[in-house]
Amino acid sequence: MFYLNNLKTYIQTIHWGDFFLNTALVAIKILLILLSYLLIKKMAKQLINKLFESYIKKNSISRGRAFTLESLINNLITYVLFFILIITILQLLGIDATAILAGAGIIGLAVGFGAQGLVSDLVSGFFILLEKQLDVGELITIGEFSGTVEQVGLRTTQIRAADGTLHFIPNREITQLSNHSRGEMQALVDIDISVNNDLQRTLEILQQVCERIADENDTITDGPNLIGIQNLGANTITIRIIAKTKNMEQWGMERLIRQEAKVALDENGIQFPQAPLVIEKEN
Repeated sequence: MFYLNNLKTYIQTIHWGDFFLNTALVAIKILLILLSYLLIKKMAKQLINKLFESYIKKNSISRGRAFTLESLINNLITYVLFFILIITILQLLGIDATAILAGAGIIGLAVGFGAQGLVSDLVSGFFILLEKQLDVGELITIGEFSGTVEQVGLRTTQIRAADGTLHFIPNREITQLSNHSRGEMQALVDIDISVNNDLQRTLEILQQVCERIADENDTITDGPNLIGIQNLGANTITIRIIAKTKNMEQWGMERLIRQEAKVALDENGIQFPQAPLVIEKEN
């Protein structure tokens, strides 16, 4: 009963008109601060984008490398602006941000061992960028994950798999990285034919296919070269063709070689191996 009376007395002493007015003013200020944060963030992103577009035109830096650095700087600016936003709102609410930061420093020391993973992510991400191990848009393999790099952040690297899955990989876990988007790539095609064919005639046909593809495609940097017989079986002869292509063009070239070889071999009556006929005996 005593507490209820005190609460009632306290409520009666409140000037509700001033209370709601002050609350409304604080809410409006917070709203304006949030809008300013979003506006500044958008303007900063646009400015950085224009700066990098200009830098790409004036320098020999690759577009993928520029996108990687642009993504990293945008992440860094977002963290800084968010930190400023929180401090500004706290000060607006009358909370001493200095004391909070000092307390955060003490807490940071206490949880330092638990934050080792975060520090490791940041350091690993820094060296990945410093050594230019990957760029946005490149095809890479990290452990069991393969895909196209979409974003390189301070903590994580995002890669998009062929099926559309987006993988978030902590930078500290990137201990082995294979980059499939650097330099020339190899297109390798093995063609199986029946042993009943005229081998020399078959090789001549495939050589003509290679020469025609080389003349009609500018994605090829070397070949296609008819290597010859790769495997000799009881009923099958395997003939190998290899070409070097521009980056990311190797799969399309493999499909083209298979298609053109199939058409040419069919036109000249070259036979392909037939699957053995399996006859099941009735019990």
